[in-house]
Parts: sequence; structure tokens; C-alpha cells
Amino acid sequence: MMQEQGIEMFKDKRKSIMNWLMPKLLFLCALVSIGTTVGIVWTLFGETVAFFKQVTVFDFITGTQWTPLIDPRSYGVLPLLLGTFQVTLIACLFAFPIGIASAIYLSEYAPNRVRKVVKPILEVLAGIPTIVLGYFALFFVTPQLQKIFDTMGIFNALSAGICVGIMIIPMISSLSEDAMNAVPKKLREGAFALGATRFEVATQIVFPAALSGIIASFVLAFSRAIGETMIVTVSAGATPKIDINPLDSIQTMTAYIVQVITGDAAHGTIEYQTVYAVGMTLFIITFLLNIVALLIARRYREEY
Repeated sequence: MMQEQGIEMFKDKRKSIMNWLMPKLLFLCALVSIGTTVGIVWTLFGETVAFFKQVTVFDFITGTQWTPLIDPRSYGVLPLLLGTFQVTLIACLFAFPIGIASAIYLSEYAPNRVRKVVKPILEVLAGIPTIVLGYFALFFVTPQLQKIFDTMGIFNALSAGICVGIMIIPMISSLSEDAMNAVPKKLREGAFALGATRFEVATQIVFPAALSGIIASFVLAFSRAIGETMIVTVSAGATPKIDINPLDSIQTMTAYIVQVITGDAAHGTIEYQTVYAVGMTLFIITFLLNIVALLIARRYREEY
């Protein structure tokens, strides 16, 4: 009897310790993410401020020439922004239809046995190193496209955008399928009872009900495409210019950062500081996109 009481007391004491300890451990884990964000901003902030002491924010945002490494020097970031959004737009136009179609098939059409095989295969794409996709774009996608477009250069926005789209397909399909699977089966059964076809159920019932999750996957994939580095560095080129022709060489913000960091820009020079100014610009864009994703998800979230 005394032994059982001792065991119970030990269990109660262990529970009380865990109840006291676990909230603090979880709070520390939450602080890690906050601290990481603060550290990133702090790292970018100092050099960015030093850069804008020499170049005005207006000239940086509105300038149409980006030649910080050669004379005459210009620091207008618009060519890099245009190149970045051009590749991202191509990637999204390529990935969104395929990702949504894959999600609809896996959620509404595929048998369980097929889903268990196809979904992991789709998600394997997310594990392919982006440098591999970059060389895939350069040595396979571009030669195939050159058979169609005679004027396409070796480095171009189109092949880079297609391979960035391949990279974000798993994110769109997986998150969208999860959102569709969260829709209650009763909604599907009610639609079937009214005579709707499976396609009508998928597009008119399930898709609108899962819209918040689908839009969130779009915005997150868009943010991921904007921040992609190695694919565009290898296959898009290093020609910052205002040009909407996807067959020409361009340069993105991330590709420029790689160019300077792997070069000979001395610490403390304005050439070195441009990396932080461009990085801060990229950080602000992705940060705002993530906020938009959260607002959209809250706005269109359906509760059942």
C-alpha cells in the first residue's frame, strides 16, 4: 500500500514539473522564430542604411539602370525587380494550373491506393536540389525551346520560369489537396444527392469551400518563387535590363546577390552594400506577401 502511494506521489510530482516546464520550453521555441526574424532584419538593416546614405530611396526605387559594378554607375533596382517578377509570373502561370489539377485529382478522383503512390512522387519534386533544376533548365529545357523559338538565347527568362514552376508545383498541389480534404464529406454527399457530377462537385462545391487554403498555397508558392536563387542564377543570365521578352537574358535580385557575394566586392564599399539593399527589398516583398496570405486565409476561411 505504501509503495503504491509512493508511486502515485511520484507520478503527481512528475506531472506538476512537466506542467511547469513545458510552457516555458514551448515559449522558448516560439522565441527562436522571433529572434531569427529580428536577427535577419538587424543583419540587413545596418548596411542598407549605409547604402541609402549615398543613394536616395527615390533613385533606388525609380531608377531604370542597374550598373553598380561598372562605370557609369547607376543604382536603379527596377531592372532587377522586373526580371524577378517576370520569372515568377512565368513560374506561376506554369505551376498553378498543374498544381490545382493535381490537387483536384488526388482529392476527388484518385483511389486511396493511387493517392498513396502519386502524392509522394509529386512531393519528391520538392526535394530536388534547385541547382539540379537550374542545369536541367540550361541543358534540357532551353535546347528544346530553341527548336520552337529561333531567337531564344542560351540564358533566358522562359526556361528559368518553367523550372521554377516545376519547383513550386509540389507546394501548390500538396497544400491545396490538404485544404480540399478538409472539406466535410457531407457537402459532397449532398451535392451528389442533388444530381451533381463529380467534376461539378470538385469545382463548384469543394474548390470554393477550400478557397482560403488554396489562395494561401498560391501566395506562399509565389513568395517561394520570388526568393529562388540557384535556378535563375544558372539559367536566367546576368543582364539587368527592362525587357519583357521572356526569350532574352535577364537578372533577378537573388542572382545579383550571388554575383556580388562570389565576386571581389570589398566589405564596406557601396558595391558590397548594394547586396543588402537588394536583400532588404526582397525581404520586404516576401514579408508583405506572407501577411497577405494570412489575411486572405482569414477572410475566406470556412468553418464547419
